[in-house]
Amino acid sequence: MTTDPEAMPSPSLERAPSSGRTWLRPAGLATRLLLAQGLLLLAGAGTAWLIAITIGPGEFHKHMVEAGGRHTAAELEHIERGFRRALVVALSVGLVASVVIALVVTWWFSRRLRSSTAAVATSTTRISHGHYDTRVPTVGLGHEFDHLAATVNELATRLERVEQTRARLLADLAHEMRTPLASIDAHLEAIEDGVRSADPATLAVLRGNTHRLRRLADDITTVSRAEEGRLDLRPTTTPAADLLRGAGAAAADAYATAGVTLRVEADTPATVDVDPDRISQVLGNLLDNALHHTSAPGTVTLTARRGRDRTVELVVADTGSGIDEADLPHIFDRFYRADPSRQHRGGSGIGLTISRAIVDAHGGTLVATSDGPGRGATFVITLPVTR
Repeated sequence: MTTDPEAMPSPSLERAPSSGRTWLRPAGLATRLLLAQGLLLLAGAGTAWLIAITIGPGEFHKHMVEAGGRHTAAELEHIERGFRRALVVALSVGLVASVVIALVVTWWFSRRLRSSTAAVATSTTRISHGHYDTRVPTVGLGHEFDHLAATVNELATRLERVEQTRARLLADLAHEMRTPLASIDAHLEAIEDGVRSADPATLAVLRGNTHRLRRLADDITTVSRAEEGRLDLRPTTTPAADLLRGAGAAAADAYATAGVTLRVEADTPATVDVDPDRISQVLGNLLDNALHHTSAPGTVTLTARRGRDRTVELVVADTGSGIDEADLPHIFDRFYRADPSRQHRGGSGIGLTISRAIVDAHGGTLVATSDGPGRGATFVITLPVTR
């Protein structure tokens, strides 16, 4: 036996499970506020009316007796009855008018409150659905609501920036992965077709491209952890000169092969409290970047010097192709290339981004300067010294 899905009643939060009656929709904040204010006003008016009726005639009779005067019992009773009646009428009219006016004012305020909260709810719903350009208008209900609106708008702005970064990062990742994946696919297809054999040269190409993809993944992880403050650092007190000598020794063979002179001037006695492996990674990235943009017989100089306010500066200066003024603000962006046609030589394309993130994690700064194309570039790492 089969059941037609369209014939089955769909579940609804608006109906009781055991009957066809529709449940009342829960009252909103503004409605509840209006009802609470109305009950409070009615309770206050009723209390004032009862107290006045209970105490007023007795007090009036007391004062009439104290005032003296020749009134018969019938006249006195008539005067008190008139006073009581006038008191009831005056109190009733006054209290009803007061309650009505108060309810109108409360209704107006509740309506503004409802529209304001509805605007916040609508905006946050749109933001949750990905419309990060949504903003909450200020409603003039006090600094608390203005602060709430400003907070929601700031959240939307940050989410918009994150989304833009995410979209750009995915696009850049797709671009960076396309070349090694295409090379791997082409070589595998050539092997399958018998055009190439799995000789050492072919395997070396495949292995090199897989290493490039692995390094891309590792570098993305590193820069993401650094920017989120989750980078694992193991700081130790290290002489700045040791950092420079180690970086120079690691890059010496590559520079000798390229015919570029590498000078290491490590004469400063300053020490820094850093993770030696991470700072060596930064120096290696900067030296690799300098080598990529410096042709033989150019020179790259690695120096350390005292900076201001108890800091030490590690400087990588080259005589290479330089950086255009328009490109300087962007060279630390992920996958940014001053020349879009130029490909990275074996790197992931985010070496400078990683370098700045690591230096920032150490409480330092990394800046770049250049006098323009063809006039070299200088990268300066500034770190606080321990002594």
